[in-house]
Amino acid sequence: MDSTKRLYETTFIVNASLDDPQVEAVITRVQDAITKNGGAITAVNKWGRKRLSYPISKKTNGFYVNLEFTAPGSLLAPLERTFQLDELILRHLTIVLDQRAIKAREAAAARAAAAPPEAPAPVITREPLFKEQDEEPRP
Repeated sequence: MDSTKRLYETTFIVNASLDDPQVEAVITRVQDAITKNGGAITAVNKWGRKRLSYPISKKTNGFYVNLEFTAPGSLLAPLERTFQLDELILRHLTIVLDQRAIKAREAAAARAAAAPPEAPAPVITREPLFKEQDEEPRP
């Protein structure tokens, strides 16, 4: 058994035709599968309903969810089984985050925290292409 914990990221697509409480129930089931098998969830990112690039099981929309968690390698098999058995999950992908990605994410967060707040973007106004028809018609 692999007892070292690594940082994983999993993204899955839930059937978007479900109501919000049903989508939350699916997300909770996945989170429970992670925590029951020795994992700890560090971030839950709900990206919301989006149009799929191509139909999956005759569905054109999906609710995207991204979870970051630390867990031993032995967690992946039960998690994959959870995804495969749940008919409401259309697709899933789990990856292990490498150390370079983690360091780059931390550096970006540090830069964002140290940067002064941005001034509002200037509004660029352009002259209209055509003039209003308030002028007298030409003879």
